[in-house]
Amino acid sequence: MANRILARQRLPFGDTFGTKPFPMTQRLGLWAGSTALLLGVLTNPAFAKDPFRTSNPKPIGDKTEAAFKAIFEKGDYSPKTLELLDQAAAKEGGEPLVYALKATLAFMQRDGGTFTTNATMTRETAEKLATSDPLRGNLYIAVGNFLEAASTINSQGMVRGMPTALGKVQDAFKKLDEAEKVSPNDPELNLVKGAMDLMLAVNVSLPLSNPDQAIERLEQKAGPKYIADRSLAWGYRDLKKLDKAVASVDRALAVTPDNPEVQYLKGQILYKQGKFSDSIKFFEDALKKEGQLPAGLVSQIKRELRLANQRAQASKKP
Repeated sequence: MANRILARQRLPFGDTFGTKPFPMTQRLGLWAGSTALLLGVLTNPAFAKDPFRTSNPKPIGDKTEAAFKAIFEKGDYSPKTLELLDQAAAKEGGEPLVYALKATLAFMQRDGGTFTTNATMTRETAEKLATSDPLRGNLYIAVGNFLEAASTINSQGMVRGMPTALGKVQDAFKKLDEAEKVSPNDPELNLVKGAMDLMLAVNVSLPLSNPDQAIERLEQKAGPKYIADRSLAWGYRDLKKLDKAVASVDRALAVTPDNPEVQYLKGQILYKQGKFSDSIKFFEDALKKEGQLPAGLVSQIKRELRLANQRAQASKKP
């Protein structure tokens, strides 16, 4: 079963219009590399340093918070954001999320060496944190294991790397279970598990696979709400429940209106609804910020914009 999960997993944004899909190794890497995104590490202006909890907040440093805002409020993956993360690592090096974010940026920029280093740093830093904070420690040990699985596949290839990668993935799910035992209603934990379970239910053909529980988890227990809405939007998109997808992405856009990734997601959903002309605006809005996006994502948005223009023109012909 684990082989099937790894082989068929897809990123919640990507090749939706029939364009060439990512190779198998990149799919696993993108899945693991996007784990930090699934954590919902967005800075909610209402919650000082902890974007997840209104009570018993967890300490997150100023530099880490600034990097959160740059990446997830603004969708900024530029060198300026990497500099913020370097400063966070220097001042707040006991926070494993810093290294998860650094690994994510490295993967998106296709810097394999830096990706591997920070994947390991995520796990090792989380192992130290687990002694004082078993909830977040176990959660980020899981993230580190996912990242290390992706690193193994990227460096060794699918055939050679699969046994090690599978072991890492299995360890990650065990750590998620341990985190849930500590605090089953924690909004950060439920955001991670809800998003991951929804991806598996939507994209992997497994017996008894049902997205309803993941959706309920995201709707009722996950926080902050707007990243849960973003996860719901791509889930509903792939489930072809497009009216619900639009409602979810609109709620996310209301909080992060300048995020080009969310604008891109709205364009994808409109395209799937057959609203080709309407989708063009959101693809174009996302591309206005192409200087802060990874080159691969920019190319993908441009491809889908061309398709949207072609379909819009074709729909106008008598």
